[in-house]
Amino acid sequence: MKTQFWCGKRVLLTGHTGFKGAWLTLWLSGMGAHVTGISLPPISSPNLFSLAEVSDRCDSHFCDITDGVALHDLVQRAKPDILFHFAAQSLVRPSYREPIATFATNVMGTVNVLDALRGLDSIKAAIMITTDKVYYNNEWSWPYRESDTLGGHDPYSASKAASEIVVTSYRDAFLRQQGVAVATARAGNVIGGGDWSEDRLIPDAIRCWQSGQALTVRRPQSVRPWQHVLEPLSGYLTLAEHLYCRPEIAGAYNFGPETHEAATVREIIEMARMFYGEGIVQYGDGSDGPHEAGCLALEIAKARNVLGYKPRWPLKEAVGRTVVWYRRQHQGGRTDVLCEQEIAAFEAAQ
Repeated sequence: MKTQFWCGKRVLLTGHTGFKGAWLTLWLSGMGAHVTGISLPPISSPNLFSLAEVSDRCDSHFCDITDGVALHDLVQRAKPDILFHFAAQSLVRPSYREPIATFATNVMGTVNVLDALRGLDSIKAAIMITTDKVYYNNEWSWPYRESDTLGGHDPYSASKAASEIVVTSYRDAFLRQQGVAVATARAGNVIGGGDWSEDRLIPDAIRCWQSGQALTVRRPQSVRPWQHVLEPLSGYLTLAEHLYCRPEIAGAYNFGPETHEAATVREIIEMARMFYGEGIVQYGDGSDGPHEAGCLALEIAKARNVLGYKPRWPLKEAVGRTVVWYRRQHQGGRTDVLCEQEIAAFEAAQ
């Protein structure tokens, strides 16, 4: 990742009010990029977008990506060099409650974003963020590669797998001939300060422990590719830089930890409790709630070989930094400063 590459670049970021989008907006702004954000208003309270005053770092617009006409107008006015598409319904359990809205946002919203790029002279690269859950889950013990079968049991996973097919179609039918390099980025479970969404493991733990309540963990044995939020974001930035100069590498890319660092939910919580210093946890037997994948890990060899990508912070450091961030913020630390310090530490770890 080259800081000087981003200075002066016009970057459009959908979903800039979300957890990952807010972090990336702060990072891009700090590198001198001109960021335009398009998103719904933040849905959680508190939220990173508001506390870190992210709107001061970008040209911020509230717009539903399912409104193709309004979205098209904003994209045309922004004239981006590079697009990052984060906007999504991004949670598994809510997707069971609202499957139609989930498919509308994650499939047709993606169609609208890609269609707004047609005929846009400025755009050179588009990174469409999906998820590690796009793979048809066989509950096997080895990590998924970009060539493995797509699928999804729950509406969230299925909608994201469907969006991958949409991206491939638009790349092959329209955008490649236009000179736009389009890639999808499939990242693992992210942790890090500033996430207050529902059904997120560390945020749920912090909320419970700060209020003196017990944390209930539904599926302690589920295995996920956990990583600090700055890890995939650095991968997305690196991918964008390479696509800008090497459009022939467009395609799908996994971003996650080293294979041996995939961990169970119980392991993550016990690490977090160690760093927090206290906290009551009640572990379930895995039978509560709708179906979710039991074992999921990502193979990152393609990103390593093509992009030179490699994770920087081991799992224990990622968990420790996350817990410390929340503690410092709870004690009155400025949210934007805490994020800037974390980004500086990550950049220094190269």
